Amino acid sequence: MVRMPASRPAESRPYHHGDLRSTLLAGAERTLREKGTGALSLRELAREAGVSHAAPGRHFKDKQALLDALALVGYDRLGQALSAADDPALPLERRLTVLARAYLAFSIDNAELLELMYARKHEPDASEQMAAAVDRTVGSLERVIADAQERGEIVAGDPQHLTLLTGATLQGIASFAAGGMLAPQAALDGIEEFVHLLLHGLKPR
Repeated sequence: MVRMPASRPAESRPYHHGDLRSTLLAGAERTLREKGTGALSLRELAREAGVSHAAPGRHFKDKQALLDALALVGYDRLGQALSAADDPALPLERRLTVLARAYLAFSIDNAELLELMYARKHEPDASEQMAAAVDRTVGSLERVIADAQERGEIVAGDPQHLTLLTGATLQGIASFAAGGMLAPQAALDGIEEFVHLLLHGLKPR
């Protein structure tokens, strides 16, 4: 009788991996999308990657460090999406429209990741990286608003506060789309009207 080789016990799994950090982050994002942060486990991710349960510790000291790294991945993607969409040569209303649409498209496709990005709980060690990531994304919109203020295209005031109000409204639309209260395509189609009302208000003209 031919004996099948016994499965290798978890403790004898290899410690090294070609690119374990990227593999763990990809697995973590998949779990986040399918089951939420509560289901994330470094031990389970190690099992899926085929490495020892101690191997992830070389890259992430604990689950929170993994979540912080995943949030930074999200900020990188959002930054790339906003950068690709932005065109300083466009008139203000059109420029804000394409930026808002890019943000909304990202939020619809990455609702769980965006929630993690905006979570207030982060490791102190990640605070500087997180602040830089926010500056590359939310900060880019704040700079657009500040520049428009200097040209007299937007009312005077704290650009950070105006950006917060704009972002909160846009995030509300994204939340409606993620929760099924608004069809994603309808949300995207309505961005032009949103920006128009943002700039001109609701008063009759």
